[in-house]
Amino acid sequence: MSGLNRTIVSTSSAPQPVAPYNQGVILDSTMYVSGVLGLDKDTMKIVEGDVTTETRQALRNLGYILQAGNSSYDKVVKSTIFLSDMNDFAAVNDVYREFFVKDFPARSAFQVAKLPLNARIEIEVIAATGQFLILLCSK
Repeated sequence: MSGLNRTIVSTSSAPQPVAPYNQGVILDSTMYVSGVLGLDKDTMKIVEGDVTTETRQALRNLGYILQAGNSSYDKVVKSTIFLSDMNDFAAVNDVYREFFVKDFPARSAFQVAKLPLNARIEIEVIAATGQFLILLCSK
């Protein structure tokens, strides 16, 4: 019986964690990405602008982490979006579609009381790594 392969994912292209966690962890061929904020990696501050600017930066940061784990947006199977204001849902969706363009992952979205560093949005994902085949099922 073989053990599970656990790999820590870290990239200097995305902001470093602001608490004791990793940017991502791969267990066998599944990658778990920690919540990603719209931080500028150089200043470690939330980017200035509206929720769309912050969302776009969070998704860019997510892309760097996915890439470091041999994954990509099209290999994301589940995303969770945490919003400080559910009224931003439509604006976030518009930006989300810039990064997830087809065969969308399963997704949940929640309004929460407060996010780290007073962010407006935080996004976490579960993604496949390595080779990945998409099969579409319909009835």
